[in-house]
Amino acid sequence: MNSNNDKLITKILSICTEVTNHDISNNEITIATRPKNLISLFEHLKEDTELNFEMLIDITAVDYPKRNKRFEVVYHLLSLTNKNRLRVKIFVNEDTPLPSLTEMYKGAGWYEREVWDMYGILFDGNNDLRRILTDYGFEGHPLRKDFPLTGFVELRYDEEKKKVVYSNVKLTQDYRDFDFLSPWEGGILPGDEKANE
Repeated sequence: MNSNNDKLITKILSICTEVTNHDISNNEITIATRPKNLISLFEHLKEDTELNFEMLIDITAVDYPKRNKRFEVVYHLLSLTNKNRLRVKIFVNEDTPLPSLTEMYKGAGWYEREVWDMYGILFDGNNDLRRILTDYGFEGHPLRKDFPLTGFVELRYDEEKKKVVYSNVKLTQDYRDFDFLSPWEGGILPGDEKANE
């Protein structure tokens, strides 16, 4: 264990009562909190002079459709002053909006737009939630596990109309659940249980 990480997590836990869980793995600190405590936690992390996490590096999410709280929203923070990094996780349902961090971290607006665009997670207080990586007419959120692999529409150039057009795609399967046990074409992977059948 890294003694700096041990000291840092001890300091975080003594200052931030909003932390519900913590972990040090691969020399990286991860803490968790509840959506209602998000703003308070980030105020402590940013404003406390001993912590001083003044930079929000990224916000992303992970989709676990079979979990009770489907989405794991992940925030990455950096303290340039103290040379520390921190990961904060929050677990939410599809219909649970998270408070926006745009008042505290100006760059949060873009990250929140990306998470909304890719996953459909709403951020209360962000007045600019619009598409950032997909087209404005795009339907759905492409990084969700229930988003079809082929998408909903096809974009192509129509020679007769001399412009780009969208056409609906006929989907044969809405959701694909891979078992990751089938061998790849052209060879058998070691340890593949289906290879001997």
